Amino acid sequence: MAGRKRATSLDLPPEVPPTVSSDLDNGAATEEPGPGGLQQIVSSIGPKLRELRVQRGLSLQQLADRAEVSAAAIHKIERSGMVPTITTLLKIAGALNRPVSYFVNEDQTENRPVAFIPADARRPVFTAHQGIDLAGISGPYGRFFMAGAVSEIQPGANSGHRAMEHPGEELVLVIDGVFELDVDGERFLLEEGDALHFRTDRPHRWHNPGDTPTKAIWLALRPF
Repeated sequence: MAGRKRATSLDLPPEVPPTVSSDLDNGAATEEPGPGGLQQIVSSIGPKLRELRVQRGLSLQQLADRAEVSAAAIHKIERSGMVPTITTLLKIAGALNRPVSYFVNEDQTENRPVAFIPADARRPVFTAHQGIDLAGISGPYGRFFMAGAVSEIQPGANSGHRAMEHPGEELVLVIDGVFELDVDGERFLLEEGDALHFRTDRPHRWHNPGDTPTKAIWLALRPF
């Protein structure tokens, strides 16, 4: 394999992904909560908000400035003294780079600092790209900054003619097949065992140039 030119730019479909949804958000269906479940969801918004704000190292005023919501309102929400409107929650979620679903997810395991994903319980990760399947291997988007998925890219599948650019980093390890990527104008060809780590704020595209499906482990670092 001497002289082989490397090329890779695999993007976890933006939420990938971002992350790999890239957010790597999964599209698992959820049941409508009953009255008790609804109250539990509402009461969990404040603690989740405070934990995420502190995790980001933001003061009440700093978050208020980012979200264009008053610091007093954020303080009341964190202390469960006020239920935010959907507009307020959208602003806060956007300022913290999290989907609104992070705050209203009924699953109380989401905030645990550890996530175990059995091989037979990987959740599909949504992506707008055709010809690629992603099975999540990382914890929920919210508590964790890294997203990961086992990916299978069909022959000819690609990320489109327009290069992608977004904050973060990605790491692709090819397990089987070949994978071609273009990062910041440089092309790489990944074969079995090859890996490519790159910053996603550079223009990048990906493509499976082979005649068989490509299997790869795809990791994405979600921006704070």
